[in-house]
Amino acid sequence: MKAITYSSYGDPDVLTLSELPDPKVGPGEVRIAVRAASVNPVDWKIMGGHLDQLMTVTFPAIPGWDVAGVVEEVGLDVPEFQVGDEVMAYGRRDWVQAGSFAEKMTLPVRTLARKPAGLDFEQAASLPLAGLTAYQTLTRLGVSEGSTVLIHGANGGVGSFAVQIAAGLGARVIGTASERNHDRVRDLGAEPVTYGDGLAERVRALAPEGVDVVIDYVGGVLQETLAVLAEGGRHGSVADPAVTDEGGEYFWVRPDAADLEHLASLVDAGTLRVDVARRFPLEQAADAFRASIEGHTAGKIALSIGG
Repeated sequence: MKAITYSSYGDPDVLTLSELPDPKVGPGEVRIAVRAASVNPVDWKIMGGHLDQLMTVTFPAIPGWDVAGVVEEVGLDVPEFQVGDEVMAYGRRDWVQAGSFAEKMTLPVRTLARKPAGLDFEQAASLPLAGLTAYQTLTRLGVSEGSTVLIHGANGGVGSFAVQIAAGLGARVIGTASERNHDRVRDLGAEPVTYGDGLAERVRALAPEGVDVVIDYVGGVLQETLAVLAEGGRHGSVADPAVTDEGGEYFWVRPDAADLEHLASLVDAGTLRVDVARRFPLEQAADAFRASIEGHTAGKIALSIGG
């Protein structure tokens, strides 16, 4: 199979198009013919060595945790799926080696959900990691009908899902974004506010009593969070471990098939949309990483593979 690999830490220039053996299929696993993957900042942060203290990387490594494709072989004790099923997954394992930037990928059943019929493969591959991050942070912080929620980074890959999910739960959502992205944030279901100096005052103008929940998807906003949090409010971050020093939660998303199936049901119900901003062929994975590093896309970045 063809796969994108890297044999040492570095920038996107270390990525190489390689020919590798097809992965084996163990008990409780399926092998899929990959149709699409998506790029997340964690992918190039791992490649750059920035998570070396946290994640074990076995070289040569194939990047990518988000994937969508078609089941082509099932392992022992896999009654849930059969050959031909269209699936998606947040395919993170306990170490980094056999990722989704490849023509084939083996995945544990515990990570898999069926692809919503209304999404193409690139959209489906763009949902798992960011969508699960949004859903798990919202539910763990107790967002529900009647909550007022501030989302830092409402136009980003995770934040755009969080806005939609929180609004669907019946929460009032305030979302930070640059002014040029306010229309999109409003369309997703939030009241937009511009980030930067004076953010706390702008949020307090909308919610004078403060907000019940603050979720940080960008980092560097802890003081603003504390300034707008109502008494007894809850807050958390995926980007700033220091939140734990101020009574908040620091999150790391978990693969969870049931949660992913729930996200698929929201897509099927028309209450959650997946925006793909740019699509690249597998061979241009380095360019896809560069686009992600630049950080100016309104929506996800996907790789089209096979099919």
